[in-house]
This record gives sequence, structure tokens and C-alpha cells, in this order.
Amino acid sequence: MSTAIKNVIETYESLIGKAQCVFIPVLLLFCRLWVAYVFFNSGLTKIATWDSTLYLFEYEYQVPLLPWQVAAYMGTAAELILPVFIGLGWLTRPMAAILFVFNIIAVVSYPLLWERGFYDHQLWGLMILIVIVWGAGPFSIDKLLKEKLKG
Repeated sequence: MSTAIKNVIETYESLIGKAQCVFIPVLLLFCRLWVAYVFFNSGLTKIATWDSTLYLFEYEYQVPLLPWQVAAYMGTAAELILPVFIGLGWLTRPMAAILFVFNIIAVVSYPLLWERGFYDHQLWGLMILIVIVWGAGPFSIDKLLKEKLKG
């Protein structure tokens, strides 16, 4: 291979490496904040319209294995607590894993989501999976705690 081609390949790989150093942390932060925003707002809506929330859990949602009252409280609590941890990047992987399961339960328990909103839940599930696999990234409490414990 000629020297010119090797230089082009090395330059390209160097640029990609530098771009990844910036892009991946921003992607992780974006995914965390987007998912946290969506689920937290959903929890706030449930609290603001609590009577409607109870009605939906009793008559619309079909949460498996739980009485509807327990499901209403647990679902609302999950939507208010888990996003805070994920948004801050604190205990991110376990909280994201719980939110991932919660997202699956939401899709399974509400048949109308198959008609409306199913693709949103797919997108959020993918974003949550990215955070589970790669972690919170450098802009997180997890990273600060890790550095503090090392040093």
C-alpha cells in the first residue's frame, strides 16, 4: 500500500477516534436526559390527574400479577424516581435496567399502545439499552464517585 493511502487511512482513523471521544459522551448524556424527561413528565401527569390515573389502571391497563391499585402507585413512583437517578447518572445501569423492564410492562399492559405510541416506546427502550450497555458516561455522578473511590 502506498504511503499516501496509509496517511489518508491514519488521518481518517484519527479523526474518527477524536469524534468518538466527543460524540459518545454527548450521546449518552442525550439518551439519559431524553428518557428521564419523558418518563418524569409522564409521572407528573399521573399525579396531576390522579383520579384519571386510577381509572386507567382499573379499567384500561392490564398490568400482570399486580392489583391495579398497587400497579398505579408503583408505576407512578417508578416514573418519578427512576428518571431522577438516570438523569443525574447515579446508579445508572441498575436504574436503567429497571426502567427498561418498566417500559416493557407498559407496552404489554396497555393494548392501545400497539396502535399509538408503540414506536415511541421502542425508541425509549433503545435509548435505555444504550445507557445500560455503555453506562452513564463521563457527565454523571457515577463517574465522579468512581474517580473519588479510585483516588
